[in-house]
Amino acid sequence: MAAAAELQGKYQKLAQEYSKLRAQNQVLKKGVVDEQANSASLKEQLKMKDQSLRKLQQEMDSLTFRNQQLAKRVELLQDELALSEARGKKNKKSAESSSQLTQEQKSVFSEDLQKKIEENERLHILFFEADEQHKRLEAELRTRLEVLEADAAQHQAVVDSLTRKYTDTIEKLQNDKAKLEIKSQTLEREAKDCRLRTEECQQQLKNLQAALGSRLEESLCIINEKVPFNDTRSNRYNALNVPLHNRRYQLKLRDLAGQALAFVQELVAALLNFHTYTEQKVQIFPIDSATDTISPLNQKFSQYLHENASYVRPLEEGMLHLFESITEDTVTVLETSVKLKAFSEHLASYLCFLRKILPYQLKSLEEECESSLCTAALRARNMELHRDMKRLTAVFEKLHTYISLLVLPSTKPEGLLRTNYNLVFTNIATSLHGFHDILKDISKHYSQKATLEQDVPTATQKLITTNDCILSSVVALTNGVGKIASFFSNNLDHFTASLSYGPKGGTEFISPVSAECMLQYKKKAVAYMKSLKKPCADSVPYEEALANRRVLLSSTESREGLAQQVQQSLEKIAKLEQEKEHWMLEAQLAKIKLEKENQKLKNSLSGHLSETIQDRSVLPNVAEQKKETTEKSPREPIKSTSLAPDVESREDLIKNHYMARIAELTSHLQLADSKSVHFHAECRALAKRLSLAEKSKESLTEELKLASQNISRLQDELMTTKRSYEDQLSMMSDHLCSMNETLTKQREEIDTLKMTSKGNSKKNKNR
Repeated sequence: MAAAAELQGKYQKLAQEYSKLRAQNQVLKKGVVDEQANSASLKEQLKMKDQSLRKLQQEMDSLTFRNQQLAKRVELLQDELALSEARGKKNKKSAESSSQLTQEQKSVFSEDLQKKIEENERLHILFFEADEQHKRLEAELRTRLEVLEADAAQHQAVVDSLTRKYTDTIEKLQNDKAKLEIKSQTLEREAKDCRLRTEECQQQLKNLQAALGSRLEESLCIINEKVPFNDTRSNRYNALNVPLHNRRYQLKLRDLAGQALAFVQELVAALLNFHTYTEQKVQIFPIDSATDTISPLNQKFSQYLHENASYVRPLEEGMLHLFESITEDTVTVLETSVKLKAFSEHLASYLCFLRKILPYQLKSLEEECESSLCTAALRARNMELHRDMKRLTAVFEKLHTYISLLVLPSTKPEGLLRTNYNLVFTNIATSLHGFHDILKDISKHYSQKATLEQDVPTATQKLITTNDCILSSVVALTNGVGKIASFFSNNLDHFTASLSYGPKGGTEFISPVSAECMLQYKKKAVAYMKSLKKPCADSVPYEEALANRRVLLSSTESREGLAQQVQQSLEKIAKLEQEKEHWMLEAQLAKIKLEKENQKLKNSLSGHLSETIQDRSVLPNVAEQKKETTEKSPREPIKSTSLAPDVESREDLIKNHYMARIAELTSHLQLADSKSVHFHAECRALAKRLSLAEKSKESLTEELKLASQNISRLQDELMTTKRSYEDQLSMMSDHLCSMNETLTKQREEIDTLKMTSKGNSKKNKNR
């Protein structure tokens, strides 16, 4: 199993590396395709540039040829001009006569020369532009060449790293392949051994199946006869069964209930302070009752607020009773939480109190807004508190609704299904968080209201202290509700899990009556178990327990086997009792015979031993030795009296011999019984081990098949990946060679273009 797990782990690692290499291969393929496209575009650009260079070179050649022709013609014209001037000196007359013709020719020549000069200037401009364009093209090609060389170097580095990585992975895979082959060979050998063992085990299994089949029939008959009724099939009867007692859950619930009680006590104290200080505030603002009469509305509101303790303190009492009802010995579920109803009733009474004071509180805030001392900002804060008080009463109504739903399983179980418990607890948690948010808003708005009321001209120190007290009580109330909300949210899973379990095999308690009956049965069971408690016998020594541990773990003694052993032991006890009765009868008969013989000896020796009556210590022995005295002559009375101790010693010897023999036989019998029981237990353990070995053999054969399939698949994938990587490497090397060739050609062409451009520039300079 460990080898298979290692193989599977290596296969997963190889698959991950293969997927990574495959992804890298795709990226490299994409890069190669992009480089091929770039090289093709560069080739096309080079062809176009070559064509343009060839055209320009042809134009340059034609221009140079034309310039040479024009230079020759100019030279000829200059020679003709010199000849004409020489002739003019010799023959002035003829020159004067032909001056008109020469002037016309000069004008023609000058015009022609001017045209040639302009054409030469134009050609110089074209050549300069072509030279500049050539330089720009050369610079661009050089930069492009540098970029391509850098890309080629990077690609070459990537290819080298990939080749090294692939060679390393191939070596690793080859090593893993060799290891897997060795493991496969060992597994094959183990499989052969397992086949031989399975054949032997199959034969033993057939014999055991036959024996177990007969025993199964007997056990089924016993079950059908002895177990006529199964109460777990019916939910009504199963609800009366006592569920498994989870002491850890009970202690956890009691701890949580204690924490909840502390939080509720803090909440009750904060609510009492809030209502009391609100009553004081109503009596001193906006009109102080010590100096003037307050409005009837505020008087009624103050009267109702004075009664807050009778509604708030029962909440703490109800929570305390609920905490006391959760003990370590009870089964705490919603069906048995009867005290939760009292807490719900107290919360309902407090909700009625809030509904009763809400209209007066809202009207009191409105009346405060209508007073002349109220500013616009203070009026806005009062209206915000007006809305917050409505929200506060609404959230208390929500909490009461959900808690009354939790009370239903203990009063009316059909009102709330067990599947809805989780939803109710979740809604309680959300309502508590909403309660906390509302109290934070009230705290913020009331702090703003208190700061604004301090700026009122008629504000007294009593009003300021009362506002501070109300603000501190609201802050305490906010903190307490925040703790309750976080506490309930953190333990939500525990509430839903621990408050909804029931009897084993059942889905729910049918009714609160069944839950109450279950608790009574639990108490009776606990009392019965306590009555059965006895002092424990001496335990088995530690060394002996360790020695018998394997036997105890491997033994699978069933009910039928133990019943057979008990039956056999009862039969042996009955036989031993019969033998005991037989030997007791034999002993009684022997006693009767002994008494008869003693009586005969007494009667026969009464006449002969009258002189020896004085010695009382000899009298009991004379009756026992009568037989020997009758056989011998009457002249020897002393010898006949010495026979009684011999008879007693012989009987003791016979008795001791038979008792030792009986003890030896019983010890041999007990040893044989213990050996037979031990052999029977070993046979059952071997049968169980055989079944487990067969199951492990089947699982190992399946794992071996899967491993061989995975090995073949990985070998095929390895070969395919190796071939694909070799093909890709060859293609990339060919592509790089072709790129290098194209780059060398481009360099040669650039060098030739440089040489031609330099030659042309030199010629132009010479011209």
